[in-house]
Amino acid sequence: MQFEGKVAVVTGASSGIGRAAAIAFGREGASVAIADPDRAGGEEVAQEIRRHGGKAQAHATDVSREADVQALVDEVMARWGHLDVLVNNAGIYLQADAVGTSEADWNHLLAVNLTGAFLCTKHAVLAMLRGTGGSIVNVASEAGLVGIRNQVAYNVSKAALIALTRSCAVDFACKGIRVNCVCPGTTETPLVQAALARAPDPASVRKALEESRPANRLGTPAEIAAAILFLASDHVAYATGAVLSVDGGYTAQ
Repeated sequence: MQFEGKVAVVTGASSGIGRAAAIAFGREGASVAIADPDRAGGEEVAQEIRRHGGKAQAHATDVSREADVQALVDEVMARWGHLDVLVNNAGIYLQADAVGTSEADWNHLLAVNLTGAFLCTKHAVLAMLRGTGGSIVNVASEAGLVGIRNQVAYNVSKAALIALTRSCAVDFACKGIRVNCVCPGTTETPLVQAALARAPDPASVRKALEESRPANRLGTPAEIAAAILFLASDHVAYATGAVLSVDGGYTAQ
């Protein structure tokens, strides 16, 4: 098991990509801290990991609040003594262009998607520096690489997350901390399913999404989780500042 003895924090881990990543880390031997505002959902994921012989603890965490993030890292260090992997996966979505986006919605989305990743990175790095280093994987999006219509705040947050990845990679490489980024394409998550359900014709929107990429299908949380584990692992110990697209070929066109 490639993460035996490691401690991993996964944010936004009660469902979707975060849930798949948390379970995958648990399966590979890591002790997993599941950070999510949905404490009940996080506890269900923790129980699933424990049922299969892994170690996991759920934490009710709003990543946009520094006090919550500090408490999360303090609890992880008190319980397990070290922090080796951080997955910044927590995120929300908003469908609107610049005219249709309110200042309040803009600020809220950036607070979760970008400031949350910054705060978690800041406090995780401080913890990792007390040990032998670590690995951070940010979950951005194909929307951070290309402009996608009618989701300006989301696009901006994911592009900025890629910049955060590169900045922190060069800042902390000499400290033994790697920072990489995965950019999923449209993936079968509750967030995407909810967005499709709001469409006037969900079936036609889904078909268009599938046909917009060479693979002609949506991704699965397990596929994105596999990419996260790869970037976090020692198999690619020379990689830092990398941006890995897992999008069915969408951004290759």
